[in-house]
Amino acid sequence: MKVNKKRIGIGAAVVLLLLLSGCSIKTNDAYGPMGNLLLAEPEPVDARSQMAIARYNHILTQAPLKDEERAELLFQRGMLYDSVGLSGLARYDFMQALELKPDMAEAHNSIGIHYIQQMDFIMAYESFDSTLDINPDYDFAILNRGIALYYGGRAGLAVSDLSRFYEKDKRDPYRVLWSFIVEQSVDRNKALINLAEHRKALDEENWATKIVDFYLGKVDEAAVIARLVEDVNSQKQLNDRLCEAYFYLGKYHSDIGNKVTAANYFKLSLSTNVFEYVEHRFSRVELSRLREKRKEDSIDSDQKNAEATQ
Repeated sequence: MKVNKKRIGIGAAVVLLLLLSGCSIKTNDAYGPMGNLLLAEPEPVDARSQMAIARYNHILTQAPLKDEERAELLFQRGMLYDSVGLSGLARYDFMQALELKPDMAEAHNSIGIHYIQQMDFIMAYESFDSTLDINPDYDFAILNRGIALYYGGRAGLAVSDLSRFYEKDKRDPYRVLWSFIVEQSVDRNKALINLAEHRKALDEENWATKIVDFYLGKVDEAAVIARLVEDVNSQKQLNDRLCEAYFYLGKYHSDIGNKVTAANYFKLSLSTNVFEYVEHRFSRVELSRLREKRKEDSIDSDQKNAEATQ
């Protein structure tokens, strides 16, 4: 995680004071309160990123390049587009890079994430399979294929990928969280037992370990937020952590049926504008899933009402 050296802005500092003074925003829906919320004003698009994109544009249009060189530049520009939220342009660059260099594992992985966001899971599987054919040890392609399988309704297959991803770094709380999220959709009791066991090896210095404690019922949401703000030294770092925290809090509430609270947390994660984080990307997927579930529930309710009046 990159850390911006600038100090937290006035707006973020005010919000921190509000949090510490006990202010809270609560929802009155049937699914329960959200508790304390911490908000930070998203930073504008980095001027350096804008300049870098301009330089890539100039080189790609003016310089004589070999196919491999052009493919690498297209991929790098695509990553920059992704980081500032220009997903359509990013996707186009990744596809162009692959036409020039079909064995570019990173581009296959990146386009696969876009397919997940579009809920085109067949294409996502193919992209991550291609990545792993080229580089079998590509860590995040293993994670992303597992996530694609999970969202594609094939959680049983996803468990294997997430277990493999977890084994590569047992001290990483994010690996533990994703392993639990997928495994619980297959067998929640077993997933909780494994989560408690995996907790023992986690890095205590990593703030996200507190999210694992929350999932285990050891702490409340306020404790997660309190740990989140410790040692934060920039607004960028605060936004990064908020993006992650609100996604995992949303996922927790979604999985136990607190749909409105979950949706609010996912929207808060999106509001950070940390476009390159998987938590930001998949918050939108989660919102789409919640909307589909709401439609299904509405149809079922209408059918039951119709049957009752007959």
